[in-house]
Amino acid sequence: MADSEEAMAEEISLGAPGDRPRPCHVAIIMDGNGRWATMRGRPRLFGHHAGARRVREIVEACPDLGVKYLTIFGFSTENWKRTQIEVAGLMSLFRSYIRKEARALRDRNVRVRFIGDRPGLDEKLQALMDELEEMTAECTGTNLTIALNYGGRDEVARATKRLAEDVASGRLLPENVDEETLPRYLDTYVLPDPDLVIRTSGEARISNFLLWQSAYAEYEFIDTLWPDFTREVFAGVLANFGKRDRRFGGAKG
Repeated sequence: MADSEEAMAEEISLGAPGDRPRPCHVAIIMDGNGRWATMRGRPRLFGHHAGARRVREIVEACPDLGVKYLTIFGFSTENWKRTQIEVAGLMSLFRSYIRKEARALRDRNVRVRFIGDRPGLDEKLQALMDELEEMTAECTGTNLTIALNYGGRDEVARATKRLAEDVASGRLLPENVDEETLPRYLDTYVLPDPDLVIRTSGEARISNFLLWQSAYAEYEFIDTLWPDFTREVFAGVLANFGKRDRRFGGAKG
């Protein structure tokens, strides 16, 4: 791990404006695009395009709201079960988003990373992901992580396989494996754990998202559909986070 990435992984102070604490790392399950479109008599992909535009607004809001790390759930390992038309449309949208937003992300000093099982994606999309990561590698502002072809169980399984390979080769001793070891093999090894996980659209489940990393995250399930998740809604959720008493298993006081 590079020294600069180690420094970012260790940066856990809230450092946000205002009197109430704000989360340093926010993860969002962006749900409700399809329903938003259906309510307007439009195809589901219309909603996904509206959701992609909303991503830009939320990323731009992060510096003013004190959010240093933002992780968004773009496409899960289970989303392949959707219709071929919707999946193909989503893959096209991801390619288009990267092409259109790459320069703007770099100009806004946004560092972009992707997590998930990359070999399961098409080669053109993988190449664009690599290019965007390289283009923004020196950016020092908001850290945007996009989960594509991602599943929490799949991530833990892949991490465990790599850990087992290191044990088998003698690079890691079994007696040295503890709960601090596995995170070094996860896709998110250079990131702090999320402080807050938001799910839009009224659904109250975590959908296999950041299972290990969110062990002590606060959760906020809101009714707002993702295309309607404005900067103001985001700010309100962050303000609610500041009212919570985070004890991490300890007793109050």
